[in-house]
Amino acid sequence: MKNDQCIFCKIAAGEIPSKTIYEDDEFRVILDLGPATKGHALILPKEHYANLYELPEETAKKVICLAKKMASVMTEKLHADGFNLVQNNGEVAGQTVFHFHMHLIPRYKGDGQTIGWKPGKPSDEELEAIRKAISE
Repeated sequence: MKNDQCIFCKIAAGEIPSKTIYEDDEFRVILDLGPATKGHALILPKEHYANLYELPEETAKKVICLAKKMASVMTEKLHADGFNLVQNNGEVAGQTVFHFHMHLIPRYKGDGQTIGWKPGKPSDEELEAIRKAISE
């Protein structure tokens, strides 16, 4: 399924030019036009899924396998010192294009980027309440 209003559907289908670094029948991997670091790329499924929640399990498996493959190649070819895989779901989580995609971000010593959060300090009771809410 493709969404005619979705820019990532158009890019994945080759209707809009991109700097493609990998393509197969199900995915296109492109360089990000607003990169966090040198080599920042996006994995785009050719089918439209708004987010992780809509992504079929088989496609999710293929995405992580492709991410592993691309991270290995990019780390070697770009001489990266580390690597981030980032996948956002929902506006509050930083998703700006509502077509599932995964960011491949090579990291370099001194690149000035941060991807992180402030660690919280929940009590044992709070952790137990969360555990129960999720697992029961």
